[in-house]
Amino acid sequence: MSEQTFTGQHLIAGQWVDGGGSFDSQPAHGPAHSFQNGTAAEVDAACKAAEAAFESFGYSTRAARATLLRSIADEIEARGAEITEIGTQETGLPAARLDGERGRTTGQLRLFADHIEQGDYLDRRHDAALPDRQPLPRPDLKMVQRPIGPVGVFGASNFPLAFSTAGGDTASALAAGCPVVVKSHPAHPGTTEIVAQAIAAALDKTGTHPGTFNMVQGNTQTVGAALVQHPLIRAVGFTGSLGGGRALYDLCAARPDPIPFFGELGSVNPMFVLPAASAARIAAIAQGWAGSLTMGAGQFCTNPGVVVLLDGPQADSFVKAATSALNAVPAQTMLTDGIAAAYRSGRDRLAALAITCDVHSQTADARSVVPDLFETTGEIWLDNRALGDEVFGPLGLVVRVSDVAQMQAVARSLEGQLTCTVQMDAGDMADANALMPILERKAGRLLVNGFPTGVEVADAMVHGGPYPASTNFGHTSVGTLAIRRFLRPVCYQNFPDELHSAVVSGS
Repeated sequence: MSEQTFTGQHLIAGQWVDGGGSFDSQPAHGPAHSFQNGTAAEVDAACKAAEAAFESFGYSTRAARATLLRSIADEIEARGAEITEIGTQETGLPAARLDGERGRTTGQLRLFADHIEQGDYLDRRHDAALPDRQPLPRPDLKMVQRPIGPVGVFGASNFPLAFSTAGGDTASALAAGCPVVVKSHPAHPGTTEIVAQAIAAALDKTGTHPGTFNMVQGNTQTVGAALVQHPLIRAVGFTGSLGGGRALYDLCAARPDPIPFFGELGSVNPMFVLPAASAARIAAIAQGWAGSLTMGAGQFCTNPGVVVLLDGPQADSFVKAATSALNAVPAQTMLTDGIAAAYRSGRDRLAALAITCDVHSQTADARSVVPDLFETTGEIWLDNRALGDEVFGPLGLVVRVSDVAQMQAVARSLEGQLTCTVQMDAGDMADANALMPILERKAGRLLVNGFPTGVEVADAMVHGGPYPASTNFGHTSVGTLAIRRFLRPVCYQNFPDELHSAVVSGS
């Protein structure tokens, strides 16, 4: 790829600008590239540009925003080969995976465009005036959801397209009428810039204020801290680690004017195998689970890292089949050296807990891993909450419980999850009915007879859950409901129709 493809700069108010020194990318293969390393000054300029844009974009029509979203999708597709080339170099992800992720990203933009054109998301309500009501008259009341203002977005390491520059958080904010400031992820700065170029081209083609989208590069914590603390930012979208997300969440809460932090922070996504399903198809369940566990080197937030099943011969069969499937998985490149190192640290932490190890990875190089599989008992799990901590990568933990009652106890002990899965057959209905009320309180998405990797972008999808899966369980980062994160209800009392229509013209 030509050096001329990149400016290596920040995008602020439609201009590519320097600032803050520089850093070099660390690709899985191919050449490294130099990028500007942002500071609080660049963040300040980007936030001010976003605020200036809000004066027009916040009052734009739904049709205009839909046109922008579709134009962004078109511009991304026009750069598809270029995005895949640099994306594979920076992340080590295969071309087919990035091509599919690009399709998901552009499909999401178009879905949101269709959704806002329909207008139902605004939840309009009208209570007509009752001037003759006794003992007091009622005023005319109109309510509609309105955009909140500039939104800060953090790119994710594991989804350089669908959860990054033009991903779900950015698409949601733009659909709502909120300008965006993206803090790029240093794992894929080149991919970020090419997508930012696509968005800039769409802004220009549609005549949208250039400050509607801004992007600041950086590989330090300074940029992120400055973004969430900037007084013009009204909400933040984040997908990443529990530690990093919690630090940013605390900064948002500590502001003089606290703002919502919509963070998706991780999950072990447990799978519960009920007795009849275990007796009927345990080997198939194990093989399917192993495939889901190792998909993309296990670097999915919905990676099913924990299996809970009854101890006995069928549990032995599950471990045997899973071990065979996992041993056949070759070494896979992880997204960054740091993520690979964190994976090995998590693996060693579990190994130190005197848990049976069935598959133990032999690292091919500093950035590659193969799967690990551990076993423990229900008693040990219930005595050690640390076993429920996420290990980001292809690590599985089998929890052998003594009976269905202990399975329910394990379910009650869980922290918040993105997903919980139940493998069941017709004979498991009573046990499933008893388990579901427990799991419903633990996760944002419940699955029966499937595997959680693969998050459909659709109206009914929920990608979120109780803490620590996410910081705000009442919302989702995937699906059309995600737009509601960046809206707030406003009531207009006794507004003449002409004035109300002018104020909420974008609605």
